[in-house]
Amino acid sequence: MPKVQITDTILRDGHQSQAATRMRTDEMLPACEMLDQVGYYSLECWGGATYDSCLRFLNEDPWERLRRLRKALPNTKTQMLLRGQNLLGYRPYSDDVVEFFVKKAVENGIDIIRCFDALNDLRNMQTAVKATKKFGGTAEIALSYTESPVHNEDYFVKLAEEIEAMGADLICIKDMANLLLPYKAYSLVKRLKQHTKLPIVLHTHNTTGTGDMVLLKAVEAGVDVVDTCLSPLGSGTSQPATESLVATLKGTEYDTGIDLDLLAKLAEHFRGVAERLTKDGWRDPSRVLGVDVKTLQYQVPGGMLSNLIGQLKQANQMDKYYDVLAEVPRVRKDFGYPPLVTPTSQIVGTQAVMNVLGGECYKMVPKESKDLLAGRYGRLPAEVNEDVRKKCIGDTKVITHRFADDLPPELDKLREEMREWYQAEEDVLSYAMFPKVAPKFFEYRAAQQLKVDSTMLNKADKTMPV
Repeated sequence: MPKVQITDTILRDGHQSQAATRMRTDEMLPACEMLDQVGYYSLECWGGATYDSCLRFLNEDPWERLRRLRKALPNTKTQMLLRGQNLLGYRPYSDDVVEFFVKKAVENGIDIIRCFDALNDLRNMQTAVKATKKFGGTAEIALSYTESPVHNEDYFVKLAEEIEAMGADLICIKDMANLLLPYKAYSLVKRLKQHTKLPIVLHTHNTTGTGDMVLLKAVEAGVDVVDTCLSPLGSGTSQPATESLVATLKGTEYDTGIDLDLLAKLAEHFRGVAERLTKDGWRDPSRVLGVDVKTLQYQVPGGMLSNLIGQLKQANQMDKYYDVLAEVPRVRKDFGYPPLVTPTSQIVGTQAVMNVLGGECYKMVPKESKDLLAGRYGRLPAEVNEDVRKKCIGDTKVITHRFADDLPPELDKLREEMREWYQAEEDVLSYAMFPKVAPKFFEYRAAQQLKVDSTMLNKADKTMPV
């Protein structure tokens, strides 16, 4: 067994980070036979924004994608990214929905569930982790890496110890904005290996241009698994390129044993996919491959940056771009230093835009900001600016318990609401995640099935004896 193993993200985070999650299943399947021969630790191929993108933009059933990938990858572990109690949607779900979702994910072919919470509030992951273990999946719990006066190395070591006690099978350092610098990565991995018995995984990006060095120092510190992405959709806002790391480690004590010629053939296939995504306007190479060291200053991950630009363009206020970037750290401090990852990145980013465009801080406050300040998303890492909280939510009582404890079971209610579109149990979960988007997909699917039935009927008529 090699000292360090690789999870390749080409089927999930690679195209999510570089091309708005627009890779289609029919572009993945032709590469699966070769992907299955590589000897990866796992392939990240589901979860994150892929579920939303399948339903909303690609007219694909995400569950069917998972089943087809599972069948095409018989020798490789499949992996997904899950947002704890928020699953793959943008709100907390009741425990019965969380458990049912995890059950179906494992049944349909997921081996490893990487679970994270935007606030590192372990209470928001407990149901998903228990369900993962209950139904035979591997529970990989992530600590969302960020930097602030409260987020130091001691904080993450203590969090890792709590994650181990919670029953995790692996611990992942999730560095979503490439803020973890090489020597800090070395030190953190060393300490995590000393303080826990679990395998350590490192996920980073190359937004600030340091990702390759981060992985190399982590490997030297004894990390067990690293995330990389095949070069056509690797580097930049994505993960460091797989081929580069494999070549770097070749012939050393950390040799991965992976065949570079096989990776070159895979890169050839995905180069065509990347060209299609670029041609269709989903991938802008100059933006997704550019190095932006300002990320270290503003801590804004790539997806959040895209949202900010979109909001400013819509308001015809792109000249306020750098004002908004400067406002992000101020809002983050007022809100108790949440790590900037879905959904807190969108919440802090939108509030920064409103503060700048409104001409007065917290004159306009969206519901999501109010909910974050009221404890509905979980425990904030640091003290909140109480003046700001008072201005935003008034005398609303702040929740200190696990918010999901207040949510009654909702699975039966969801089943009833979507009965007219029901074809399989998984459809209930698609409706739960995206109640406005899923019905449009269900109607599209029904229309396609009608077309197929009609074609089959016509063929049958023509073959009938006269």
